[in-house]
Amino acid sequence: MNTQATELWTAQEAASATQGEAVGDWIASGVSIDTRTLNPGDLFTALRGPNHDGHDHVKDALEKGAAAAVVERKYADAPAGAGLLCVDDTEQALRDLAAQARKRTSAQICGVTGSVGKTGTKELLAAALGAQGKVSATAGNLNNHFGLPLSLARMPSDSDYGVFEMGMNHAGEISPLSKLARPHVAMIMNVEAVHIEYFDGIEGIADAKSEIFDGLVEGGTAVISRDTPFFNMLADRARACGAAKVWGFGVHSLSNARFLAADPTPTGQHVQASIGSKHLKYHLNMRGRHWAINTLGVLAAVASLGADLDAAAQAFITVKPPKGRGRAHTIKSEDGLFTIIDETYNASPVAVRAAMNVLKSITPGRGGRRVVVLGDMLELGDDAEKEHMSLVNDITAHDFDLVFACGQHMPGILAGLPDDMRGGSADNSDDLAGLVTKRVRSGDLVLIKGSFGSQMGKVIDRLKAMDISVTTDGEA
Repeated sequence: MNTQATELWTAQEAASATQGEAVGDWIASGVSIDTRTLNPGDLFTALRGPNHDGHDHVKDALEKGAAAAVVERKYADAPAGAGLLCVDDTEQALRDLAAQARKRTSAQICGVTGSVGKTGTKELLAAALGAQGKVSATAGNLNNHFGLPLSLARMPSDSDYGVFEMGMNHAGEISPLSKLARPHVAMIMNVEAVHIEYFDGIEGIADAKSEIFDGLVEGGTAVISRDTPFFNMLADRARACGAAKVWGFGVHSLSNARFLAADPTPTGQHVQASIGSKHLKYHLNMRGRHWAINTLGVLAAVASLGADLDAAAQAFITVKPPKGRGRAHTIKSEDGLFTIIDETYNASPVAVRAAMNVLKSITPGRGGRRVVVLGDMLELGDDAEKEHMSLVNDITAHDFDLVFACGQHMPGILAGLPDDMRGGSADNSDDLAGLVTKRVRSGDLVLIKGSFGSQMGKVIDRLKAMDISVTTDGEA
């Protein structure tokens, strides 16, 4: 999504931005902090971390075609003739490049945060604005103290729009990101009990999310879920930080961008919404009402920027669910066709319930069943057991055909389910994958959901390995 100019940073520009010393006369077309994803022409920044030192990979970066490497002054082992930018602190240098990239552009900047749905919403917003201008956006979910500066440093000066995701695990983490990005529009998708292990309660999470307004450009716009009980608190914080407008979106009758209806289709859903007095109809490749509501936040942001709403809404059809966030795969096994829904990137009580609602809305193939495969939800703190067990009522209400579970907490829910619904449990995803592959059959619709740390991707991999139509490592 980051559209990069041929000339992103010259040696002189980078040296001036970082107060560093350039070695060689080089031009960088991108910025990288990871040799595994580095492109030829990138400016490789050698960051130091608790478990690694990027300086150990400078030689590799240069051999892969990096235009130059940002290194600390004490680093003295670069190959002769290599392009370098010597600085006191490489992490600070990355922030300096980000600050200069933000300063030199006239782009309209949007910041996005929330408990769930940040990355998908960012992709939808980037597509909506990309239909009418040059957009630079966060790649993947690079939304932390490294990812946000990296995304900004990659932004070409001639961008029309910038769309940047901001994430956090603790209070105080979003504020410096917002102050660096200085968004014209700051969006809070939702506030849920995600990462609650690090907070006293959900109110603390709401307060931490509101830090996105700390960097809001004076006279900017706040876009906030009208359905969250924290709307008024968040709106007050936004106004205190200089917001001239507050747009609410959701189902709530007072929403500026309001959900009206959604009709499922074989490939997603048709959505109807009102943005102010304007009525819109559009197709979305994601299933579930939560995705439809996320688009309302996007459209509110688009409207606040004065961009074309019709063009934005029609651009949604180009966006597919991000990996691990609801993408469906059809598997051709020896027994016949079955479908898996990959929800393995993250999990929280609200996200699991949303995924199960989607599963219930889809009809399995002939003779097939709705199968749920669940791994532990992490970072729930002292409420972990209670939150896991709270899913029992949701599962039984949906009357799913078969349920599998693994981890420390999730298998406990099986005891509360009818005997014929219990598919099996295991301590870990590796063992669970073996149970699932033995029981899945033609026509089945299989939802796999769990926190990233639960490693439910292993179940996905084992199910994909059953596909007799795939001979490479590509997606089915």
